[in-house]
Amino acid sequence: MSRVAIDIGGTFTDVVAMDERGDISVGKSLSTPTHLLDGILSGLRYSGTEVEDVAFLLHGSTVVINSLIERRGAETALITTEGFRDVYEIGRVNRPDAFNLAFRRPRPLIPRRRVFEAPERMRADGSAQRPLDEAAIRTIAGRLRADGVQSVAVALLHAYRNPSHELRIGEILAEELPGVFVSLSHELSREYREYERTSTVAANAFVGPVVADYLASLDDAFRSGGGAIAIMQSNGGLAGIERIRRQSVQMLESGPAGGVVATIEACRHLGYEHAIAFDMGGTTAKASIVRDLAFPIASEYFVGGYAEGLPIRVPCLDIVEVGTGGGSIASVDIGGGIHVGPRSAGSEPGPACYGRGGVDATVTDASVVLGIIDSNQRLSGVSACTPMPPATPSRLSPSSSA
Repeated sequence: MSRVAIDIGGTFTDVVAMDERGDISVGKSLSTPTHLLDGILSGLRYSGTEVEDVAFLLHGSTVVINSLIERRGAETALITTEGFRDVYEIGRVNRPDAFNLAFRRPRPLIPRRRVFEAPERMRADGSAQRPLDEAAIRTIAGRLRADGVQSVAVALLHAYRNPSHELRIGEILAEELPGVFVSLSHELSREYREYERTSTVAANAFVGPVVADYLASLDDAFRSGGGAIAIMQSNGGLAGIERIRRQSVQMLESGPAGGVVATIEACRHLGYEHAIAFDMGGTTAKASIVRDLAFPIASEYFVGGYAEGLPIRVPCLDIVEVGTGGGSIASVDIGGGIHVGPRSAGSEPGPACYGRGGVDATVTDASVVLGIIDSNQRLSGVSACTPMPPATPSRLSPSSSA
């Protein structure tokens, strides 16, 4: 029986397996975004390990952060307290980058037309000032059904003190919208600050359906063999699969967090107390500072950076991430300026040099053209795959935005 660690990235899925003798084998396969389990099983097969041989599975993934950065998630709606519809849109009345003339406010994941007001009101002490209008919630549910939403976030005023109205809305939505993913803010954060709580639950609802589906398939595949599954969280700890299905945003920095934990362990063995952990994947690049072998914990994370990013209020290793990876696509704006990312070629079709139908120029393509990457070299860790084909002509993707 083997202990296996699997990480899904935006471009590659990596597998490391250790058998009972302590022998280690590795496998690498292209990620399969339409059915993530396929990439996992391929990587496992390349490592020479069968599903039935997995006694323990440790799983990390950049699926959540990549979905948020690329804004590829579910059709999501938000229900909030009447009179507070624009909290998510307005955010904080600050300007972190005061002298940047091109500064932009964070762009919400949920458009204003899908933000609905619930007639209700809780006071700061948790007492009800206005009871919940359940009939109004059922009317809202009917509109959401007609609009075809896949997920609903609920963030009510002072729900961190008394979540009874949120819980009741969750029950009504479950009755009226069977199969629709519902996320309640108090389940993710029991602290004040309405904007941060709203942004957190919106992000969880945005990525929830995608994460829940692939975790269900992962569970089905490995539970049949009797293997236990643990999911790496953003804080560097582990959680069960059932919790992460509901609180998908806890996987925000799941993959990179594993790298930081490994960096700290490596430093212990090498005798270092300080280090910089850096990881450049296919879609994003991440960095974290390790001081005195301590976990760099932050209570809040900003997707896209502090100045223009969306706040996510969950415990997280302090990791900075940008949408520039090996598969990031270069584009030219209407003024002739060149931009790289955050859109990525991913694994389908991947960079043009993979020979899988990609035509847009990416960072990897540039590295092949410049000779930094040998086009005839095998992908590291893959014991049974064909060499990468020679680079094929690519083009810069035109962009209409500056």
